[in-house]
Amino acid sequence: MTSATRERGAAGGVSSGRGFWPLRDLPVLLWLFAAGVVALLHPFVPAPRWLMLHLLLLGALTHAILVWSRHFAEALLHLPPEGRAPQSRRLLLHNLGALAVITGVLTSAWSVTVAGAAAVATAVAWHGWDLGRQLRACLPARFAGTVRYYVAAACFLPVGATLGTALARDPADPWHTRILVAHVTVNLLGWVGLTVVGTLFTLWPTMLRTRMAPNAEAAARRALPVLACSVAFTAVAAALGLLPAAALGIAGYLSGLAVAASALVEPLRRKRPASFATWSIPAALAWLIGCLVVLAVGFATAATLADAARVFDWLVPFLAAGFGAQVLLGALSHLVPVALGGGPTPVRAAARVLDRAAPLRVVVTNAGLLLCAVPVPSTVRVLASMLVLASLGATPILLVAAVRTSRRAKAVPVAQRHVASEAPTRGRAAGFAGTGVAVVVLAVAAGVALDPAALSVGSSAAVGVQATGQTTTVEVVAQDMRFTPSTIRVPAGDRLVLVVTNADEDVHDLALDTGDRTERLSPGETERLDVGVVGRDVEGWCTVVGHRQMGMVLHIDVTGPASTATQVTEDHSQHSHGPSGSHDSTATETDRAEPADGSEDAAGAADSLSFLAAPPDGFQARDAALPPLDRPRVHRRTITVRDEIREVAPGITQRQWTYDGTAPGPVLHGRVGDRFVITLVNGGSIGHSIDFHAGALAPQQPMRTIAPGESLVYRFRATRAGIWMYHCSTMPMSAHIANGLFGAVVIEPRGLPPVDRSYVLVQSELYLGAQAGETDAAKVAADAPDAVVFNGYANQYDHRPLPARVGERVRVWVLDAGPNRSTSFHVVGGQFDTAWAEGAYLLDRRDHGGGGAQSLSLGPSQGGFVELTFPEAGSYPFVTHVMVDAERGAHGAFQVTPGVTR
Repeated sequence: MTSATRERGAAGGVSSGRGFWPLRDLPVLLWLFAAGVVALLHPFVPAPRWLMLHLLLLGALTHAILVWSRHFAEALLHLPPEGRAPQSRRLLLHNLGALAVITGVLTSAWSVTVAGAAAVATAVAWHGWDLGRQLRACLPARFAGTVRYYVAAACFLPVGATLGTALARDPADPWHTRILVAHVTVNLLGWVGLTVVGTLFTLWPTMLRTRMAPNAEAAARRALPVLACSVAFTAVAAALGLLPAAALGIAGYLSGLAVAASALVEPLRRKRPASFATWSIPAALAWLIGCLVVLAVGFATAATLADAARVFDWLVPFLAAGFGAQVLLGALSHLVPVALGGGPTPVRAAARVLDRAAPLRVVVTNAGLLLCAVPVPSTVRVLASMLVLASLGATPILLVAAVRTSRRAKAVPVAQRHVASEAPTRGRAAGFAGTGVAVVVLAVAAGVALDPAALSVGSSAAVGVQATGQTTTVEVVAQDMRFTPSTIRVPAGDRLVLVVTNADEDVHDLALDTGDRTERLSPGETERLDVGVVGRDVEGWCTVVGHRQMGMVLHIDVTGPASTATQVTEDHSQHSHGPSGSHDSTATETDRAEPADGSEDAAGAADSLSFLAAPPDGFQARDAALPPLDRPRVHRRTITVRDEIREVAPGITQRQWTYDGTAPGPVLHGRVGDRFVITLVNGGSIGHSIDFHAGALAPQQPMRTIAPGESLVYRFRATRAGIWMYHCSTMPMSAHIANGLFGAVVIEPRGLPPVDRSYVLVQSELYLGAQAGETDAAKVAADAPDAVVFNGYANQYDHRPLPARVGERVRVWVLDAGPNRSTSFHVVGGQFDTAWAEGAYLLDRRDHGGGGAQSLSLGPSQGGFVELTFPEAGSYPFVTHVMVDAERGAHGAFQVTPGVTR
């Protein structure tokens, strides 16, 4: 038979069963394109990590499995091709279901998520049932065992979909973590893993164009029960929180892969990979095995479920990209040219397109992923992830180009076709691989250029100084976004050794402008950093993204000449000189120098202010609970102005003017229509007054300034609801408010539903003068507060959190007392389903609109309330989202304990 005749026969053999089929051929590309867009725009899309994983795995990979496992089953069982109608219905059901799942999760519409998950599960169960039915009915076939993998895999995905719908309800830990691990195990190792392993028994030798291993059938038969039982065992163990058992299940899965590997390695010995597809598949399996080994060790050694969750959370993206994406793209690169058909020439033409720069793409993808997995500077990791995205994204683009090339080749008359070489030469392949390595090295170099400490690049600290032969050793502690001490003084010419300990709950490191640096230190780890002989000032910082900007900086100040400098260090750093001439020190000078006159007041209280300091033992935070509502409709109260020296932050005292000894003053609570009779007594040292925003009346008499020792009676009726400010209106009003004379009156709206807890938070500013002195009026006029606080004390509710329980409805009344700064009240990890400000509902949960609010914005003297329930136990910070103010004291937390049963 001539070449032309073979071309016609091949073309005719594929034309009837193939051809362009939009519902079969387009969705994978569309899902991959959507995943790429999300990867590029991830800072601007909700839940980008979750979204990318599900676009890839639930969308693209699951669609490809439904298409190609059906194709292989028909070939292995010698079945006639299934008609387009039933397969189209399954594919449509799956794709609409996947779209509904993604939409439902992103919009928090659980019913939509449930409907979508049910559609996906139904499509896959239908697929598995149909394959099982045909497997039972067909004649004996040599590789029918592969179809059993497909049927087993299809049994797992409906379970995973059910677990996914439970996750969409966001259960509290530990169930959230348990269900998440079980969900990923069932879907990734069961649905995807079993399908991939079963397919490779027959596809892998075909891709290499060599014979199958003699033991392939036996290996497939032995591996399936091991793999399937291991998936089920791991998922159940994870759901029960049995970490050692889950580790054992993963080890069982690895043993099943080892059984299967005996049939996959044999073809590789006979034929080396020579295409993108045959390089991608081994790389994908290597990532699967490596990730499972790390996961098994992580589960076996984890002290708590939270520790295991961190390992699992870190590994999932590498499983998805390294294993899932590479398997999908590698398989498509082999299968699509064959599916396009048209004879050897069009098939090879399409394959050549998909093999363009294949070694480069494989090297960049896998080396880039490795860079992302190891501890490297964040800039290097970002550049590496961009290379991985570009490398993976090239394949879908080449798939489109391959389709066009195949069509052009088919248009050429068969007699005029010629067969070109199929694969690049070994020399060209090595060149492409070397280029890939060079690209990754350039990414590292670019990251180092942006972060010179990344590879210990910098200028020497010695700068030609004469060495003293002595060593200064300093212990440096990384904690609370600070290095302690933050300033170190060392004699010129001394050798400096830093013993760096991470006492925080986050990862930190220390990099110096000399190029010296520690490794990334996990909590509790210590590293000794030898800086060498020091002859100039040196700057240091933590390289973790954002930590340097948060204040994690270290200053090394060199004193000299050496003889004089040594004396300074001895005096202030408590060096001890041993017989070897070395000093050892665990203490150095602190950030701030003491005033020359020895008075702490001289430098002002602001110089000693630290937002990281803890209050003294026995500290009691102001009770933020809303006082109970009195039954009488007339509220009589005497309020006395007193000068009080009060602590406003740890170690910081101010002489404040107060109502009844507190700043803010006492919270008053009433209803619309209640009458208030307030007797103001001025027991202070200067004239003061009071102004109640909750009442409407001519101000001249009740709001007048009264001299020390005098009193007045202030009467008003609360005709409108709100959280109203009261304050001193004596001029300069800003200074009187800033120095403590303000408070809140809560007048409840009619019909306000009861809640489990109500709190009152009054935000105000501190303009610190001298220690134990009064407010700095110049700072007030310049609107330059030293601190912004809730209820009069910086960060007090960080140290004494406000209690709540899971499921309780909590109402938070918020008043911005100013005098100058606005607020945007926000609870980190919480969402408000009710928001009310300045007399009107902005959001009412009783409207059943399903909306939510993230913050309550208020200007000075404005107030309102928000309501929320906490979904799980934990600590929920609350802040003003004017972040500079949150970072200078307007910060606290709710401590939520396990729930209430309703």
